Amino acid sequence: MFAPSRWCPAGSSRTYKKSQVDTFKTICRLDGAHMNQLRTLSLALCSTLAGVAPVAVIAEEQKEGFIEGSTLTVLNRNFYMNRDHRNGESSPTGSGYSEAWAQGIIGRFQSGFTQGTFGVGVDAFAMIGIKLDTGDGRNGGRSAFDVLPVDGEGNARDEYTKVGGSLKARAFNTVVNVGDVFPSTPVVAFGDSRLLPESFRGVTAINNSISGLTLQGGRLHAMSQPVSSNLRDGFVTFYGGAVDSPWVAYFGGDYQATDALSLGLYTSRLKDAWDQKYASAAYVLPLSDDLALTGSLNYYNATDEGKKLLGEFDNDIWSAKVALQYGAHTLSLSHQRNEGDDDFDYLRQSDSIYLANSIQYSDFNSPKERSWMVTYNLDMSTFGVPGLSFMTRYGKGTDADYSNANNTYMRRDAQGNPLTDQKRWERDIEAKYIVQTGSLKDLSLRVRQATTRATAFESDLDEVRVIVEYPLSVL
Repeated sequence: MFAPSRWCPAGSSRTYKKSQVDTFKTICRLDGAHMNQLRTLSLALCSTLAGVAPVAVIAEEQKEGFIEGSTLTVLNRNFYMNRDHRNGESSPTGSGYSEAWAQGIIGRFQSGFTQGTFGVGVDAFAMIGIKLDTGDGRNGGRSAFDVLPVDGEGNARDEYTKVGGSLKARAFNTVVNVGDVFPSTPVVAFGDSRLLPESFRGVTAINNSISGLTLQGGRLHAMSQPVSSNLRDGFVTFYGGAVDSPWVAYFGGDYQATDALSLGLYTSRLKDAWDQKYASAAYVLPLSDDLALTGSLNYYNATDEGKKLLGEFDNDIWSAKVALQYGAHTLSLSHQRNEGDDDFDYLRQSDSIYLANSIQYSDFNSPKERSWMVTYNLDMSTFGVPGLSFMTRYGKGTDADYSNANNTYMRRDAQGNPLTDQKRWERDIEAKYIVQTGSLKDLSLRVRQATTRATAFESDLDEVRVIVEYPLSVL
């Protein structure tokens, strides 16, 4: 099941005329042949997904049933990214520079449920990623760039696809999905920071029986990286690499205790690798009509499990954040600490690291690392430009120490000694605009720039991402 907020901006669920679909031309400047290809692919995806609906036409006679509750959307995503590794982690040609430009078309169908106490339905998706430009040695084939899939020589493929789906059932305020799923929790979460989203295969359940409380659980036996067409890949972690684990399971919930206070509690197990526990709290204190103070705490504990495929470890990592919002302006300060002897690890390219100082490139999660970050956000709607926003932040980490790291996470200097007293900083700048009205309503443009500098344990790099998205609601 998809998380709608990650796919389309709020308020984007509306029907577009064919003339409006044609305005997708503004997303990127392509020649006519490319535009015809993309338009044909968009329509093909819609046709493929729409073909799912007739399997339960028997439910059509009841309102809010399988057919009436169905949605079919297509997200057109144009994605450009470059990463200049100023020192080390070079590309296949040794240039130390990665660059890619690609077009993604992400179609998804979500049916309603058949009527009755026990309802059934189906979700399906079809996605395609198309290479627009990336030269020899510039596609990041041997780094964490992950914009396009590459062959054994590091050459980017011209296109790739993902097609999948899940069966779902609803009863007693509980929805169960079986198949290809998109969990979104602090301990297991699909990633959507590249051209196409990550997915998992298995069983998930969400329950909303108690007002203000959302419970989630699941057991997953495969994952699909953003650059993979295979929906049955094994598990891979960011810092430990591939791990021969048969499944990952999770359970927990979020509780809106009051209008001001929210709480979270989760646990997960990556079989034979780790057990993770997570807790969070957030509070909003209005001080006046224009002024509010917010605070949040996030905490993880990670320990080795079973066969200890990633070695022995026992990590505690936490972050605390306070923010002051005055009208269009928000200024926040956060602090984060890893009390353990190893990197705090999580599934590769996933979003399952809900820590205040996990940002565009850096996570500030190395052993013993302490980090501070200051962030400023500006909402231009207050100044008569709704949909336009800006953000900048600066984070600095110190005291990273690998002296007691296990063999999986150990990092050494050229002489073979564990790295100690490591430091880094990152500065991010971001601008985003969402069209509010007209035929291009909900078209968004987002520009993200990151600069990071570090001692021996991390790379120095400059990075730019430009993301243009245009959501279409077909049903």
